[in-house]
Amino acid sequence: MASLCVSLEAASLASSATLVSSSRSLVAARSACAAPPARRLSHVVAKASSDESSDGKATTRRELMLRSSSAAMLAALFHFSGTRPSFLGVTRDPPSLALCPASPNCISTSEEINDPGHYVPPWTYNPEEGRGRKSPASKEQAMEELVAVVTSTKPDGFTPTIITRKPDYLYVEYESPLMGYVDDVEFWFPSGNRSLVEYRSASRMGESDLDANRKRIKALRVELQKYGWASVGY
Repeated sequence: MASLCVSLEAASLASSATLVSSSRSLVAARSACAAPPARRLSHVVAKASSDESSDGKATTRRELMLRSSSAAMLAALFHFSGTRPSFLGVTRDPPSLALCPASPNCISTSEEINDPGHYVPPWTYNPEEGRGRKSPASKEQAMEELVAVVTSTKPDGFTPTIITRKPDYLYVEYESPLMGYVDDVEFWFPSGNRSLVEYRSASRMGESDLDANRKRIKALRVELQKYGWASVGY
């Protein structure tokens, strides 16, 4: 990561002093280096062009295009989305979501209960002390409720994008507002009559997530409770 930061800073210096100043003012939550978002880069380039024009220096359309291209290139360099994991989904033997790596930036209902750093309890959309006794919801209804909450809730400003939706599975990518970090979040409705929902939330990059995954799951659970959901055992 240190070498990556050096390369990114060198790229910024080569572009313009204004971009360097802007990039140094941002602090990445999951890495040792910082960089400006694409929108701020475009704003900086536009401002620089305006300042030059006000000084009497003519700015051609080609120069503006070249500067915009430079800003777009830097924005791409500073976008830490990572690579989508190949092991996502429900395993067959036994059926479950993936376990977490050793790093603390992942939580999963598939972990052992004696691993509090990674384990989280599953949800039920038909708790016995609730609508499960009075008017239980179907799996289809529960999926619609989950999708509604996922698409309308943005914990810590992360933007959700549904990548895969099946009758018993939902995969969502959450992108951070500044650096473009992406977290992978899965929800699985196991077969059976227990009305359970298993889930896994993990960061693609970095070591610590500053509890972003736990905050996200808690925020979703709070909204789902309005429909009658609950955590199992809690």
